[in-house]
Amino acid sequence: MRMVFRWFGEGNDTVSLDHIKQIPGVEGIVWALHDVPAGDEWPMEKMIAVRDQAAAHGLHLEVVESVNVHEDIKLGLPTRDKYIDNYVKTIEKLAKVGVKVICYNFMPVFDWARTELYKQLEDGSTALFFEKSKIHGIDPFDLVQTINQNSSLTMPGWEPERLAHLTSLFEAYRNVTSEDLWAHLAYFLEAIIPTAERCGITMAIHPDDPPWPIFGLPRIMTGQDSLRRLLSLVDSPSNGITLCSGSLGANPDNDIIAMIHEFADRIPFAHIRNVRVYENGDFIETSHRTQDGTVDIAGIVKAYHDTGFTGYARPDHGRHLWGEQCRPGYGLYDRAMGIMYLWGLWDAYQKLQPTAEKRDTHESIA
Repeated sequence: MRMVFRWFGEGNDTVSLDHIKQIPGVEGIVWALHDVPAGDEWPMEKMIAVRDQAAAHGLHLEVVESVNVHEDIKLGLPTRDKYIDNYVKTIEKLAKVGVKVICYNFMPVFDWARTELYKQLEDGSTALFFEKSKIHGIDPFDLVQTINQNSSLTMPGWEPERLAHLTSLFEAYRNVTSEDLWAHLAYFLEAIIPTAERCGITMAIHPDDPPWPIFGLPRIMTGQDSLRRLLSLVDSPSNGITLCSGSLGANPDNDIIAMIHEFADRIPFAHIRNVRVYENGDFIETSHRTQDGTVDIAGIVKAYHDTGFTGYARPDHGRHLWGEQCRPGYGLYDRAMGIMYLWGLWDAYQKLQPTAEKRDTHESIA
């Protein structure tokens, strides 16, 4: 397991590279050019600038999240080819600065969705919260306003310049079915995977968050069956998964441990976080500790350990602690503690492994 930490860039993050390099076991940043609109080709000089900033702190930038997919690609419009061409050129450039994994998603209009950004937990900390019944009655425009209330920091997936055209986007998706979206995803992957293969990059799709349709928009990356179908669209090592335990864990029917075992060789990137799911379908993000949520984080880390996982992992979202002023879900303290919890589990499984192997050998001799 190779630990990385998401960083939103100089002047766009309350967490500094100095902070990140002091977290034990963190070797690189997960980054993006958040000021480049979806569909545009990424400028090489900006990539080099981020690479040099990371290198000055002893960190690599081998994982990028995200090179956003333009809506015309998801909609399957005739204009998609020019945006796919830009995407291919960006992949080629990213390879030149050392990128190995590109995390992306294929969610229409909205990226992740929450109804409250600072819901208070019992201990006084706050966290991202999803109220399932509220999402059915809320105006999508009000949700955009909620997500973007902290205007000093970018909110990936909720870029104002894109969501300014919300009405026309909803109209464009009116007759787009799940099967249409699958076909458009297949077209996209067939176009970009040969370049990814040639460049030594793995595309790693992120599951839908939450993993069910919202506002009548189709969502297709929701569980084990859909991930299996994704991998069959283009059977290539460069077509992979960002397995997010928090996104998938919002649906208690998802068996994340089984997914890790089935897709082990196609998971280059893991988001490991916990959520507490309530009986009515609401969920709130918690500490990474297994007992604090519904997701079996200890079992998930064990599954990664047992399958010989050598990919990248990050702690993903965290709570807001001790008065920290930060981007929702992306403070320093809880994510740093989450990393230490994940390393503690990993180290324990490493220590136990020789004992288990010795026992197995003794039993086979007997």
